[in-house]
Amino acid sequence: MAVSYKKLWKLLNDKNMKKKDLQAAADLTQHAMRKLSKDEAVTTDTIAKICRCLECKVDDIMEVNEVTK
Repeated sequence: MAVSYKKLWKLLNDKNMKKKDLQAAADLTQHAMRKLSKDEAVTTDTIAKICRCLECKVDDIMEVNEVTK
């Protein structure tokens, strides 16, 4: 499975927020932000912090795509 956070970056853009703004507002580590930027898996705690901060649901910020071989 492959994770995509394209929806998150679009939502941030719509809210006129930068990644640094999200990091500060949601109290995220640089490591978590780096993983998000690379479409890597992050903890559910990280996802929950983002959803609380942006007042959204999980499917508003991420997609899980099946990897084809």
